[in-house]
Amino acid sequence: MQNQAGAIAHLKTHQTYPATKVELVAACNNLSDFSDEDKKSFSEKLPEGSYNSAEDVMKALGMQEQPAQPQQPS
Repeated sequence: MQNQAGAIAHLKTHQTYPATKVELVAACNNLSDFSDEDKKSFSEKLPEGSYNSAEDVMKALGMQEQPAQPQQPS
């Protein structure tokens, strides 16, 4: 997935839970911020089931949140 940070942000801030794979894929397919390739990857990799949190979805997809990079002074 190319836009993993965007996917994590969406899962954490815009998605309601619990949500099934069908609901998550439908929501993903309606987003204009993600490429068709990312949408396909999400749909193919997410196992069937019901998810209670963004963390559940991330775990199922093998996603890890990247730590924030410290700001470099200009």
